[in-house]
Amino acid sequence: MPPLVSVVIPAKNAEAWLARAIDSCTSQTWRDLQIIVVDNGSSDASLEVAKRYSPSSVTVLECARPGASAARNVGLESARGKYIQFLDADDIIDADKIRQQLTRLESAPAFAVASASWARFRHSHSDAAFVEEPVWRDCRPENFLVSSWSGGGMMPLFAWLTPRALIDKAGPWDERLSLNDDGEYFCRVVMASSGILFCREARGYYRSSGAATVSDRRDRSAIESAFLAIELSCRRLMEHEASAAAARACATQYQRFAFDVYPDFPDLVTAAERRVAQFGGSDLHIQGGRGFRLVCETLGWKAGARARSALRRVRG
Repeated sequence: MPPLVSVVIPAKNAEAWLARAIDSCTSQTWRDLQIIVVDNGSSDASLEVAKRYSPSSVTVLECARPGASAARNVGLESARGKYIQFLDADDIIDADKIRQQLTRLESAPAFAVASASWARFRHSHSDAAFVEEPVWRDCRPENFLVSSWSGGGMMPLFAWLTPRALIDKAGPWDERLSLNDDGEYFCRVVMASSGILFCREARGYYRSSGAATVSDRRDRSAIESAFLAIELSCRRLMEHEASAAAARACATQYQRFAFDVYPDFPDLVTAAERRVAQFGGSDLHIQGGRGFRLVCETLGWKAGARARSALRRVRG
């Protein structure tokens, strides 16, 4: 009997994108699907959009607890599939994505997880360009995290196809986290796995204009969430692989965080810099244009970051 795949889609105020996300699931070449949409307190018509689909094709749930992590946990409670596909409401997966990954996973060792090719888009996913990254390969769990955190790229939420047995082994989504919750969660999944199987022909599309990042979420709770996610993830990696390469990767995670949030949250920057030192330092350099780099080289990166922040405020 073909294995069932449960697709879990949390949705909050995603009226503009949700139908396209659902349609990318209903059009899958793998037909044994359970599609679950969990509305997370939308104030727009997201819930109505989801309910337009027949109950036989889409299960619609509601989650009163705040946050996408809570919504995903609610979805998992109703998921019956042998495999789990997470998908954010503003992203899209290619029609053959799930089948391609199942082809490898069904003959793989227990607790293997599959990753996929992915590309960014803003308006139409047909315009997306796939740019290969170092993590686009089969690899051991610790090697994936070290490469990713050291600048080797990432895997968005939708890129993974995960056995339910591995989901249960890794544990539920951490509902304390509002930013980088997916990074912390899949760090646990990856570290609990027996290995990562990269499926080049499995594809997905990441809507850059829809998802928040550390750079554009500036409220205190979101930044604290991002810091906690790094704390939890680095602890997990070092418990498993206390190598020099792992320590450098952790230091780079904290250094990248410091670059992203300075000068708005000096206490968290100080805490991050303390972690960088504890892990032995990072050779990561702050990114910017020629003039910005010149200021950083002359006066230090913090002076450059303050000047850039002031300029952005002037420009509105």
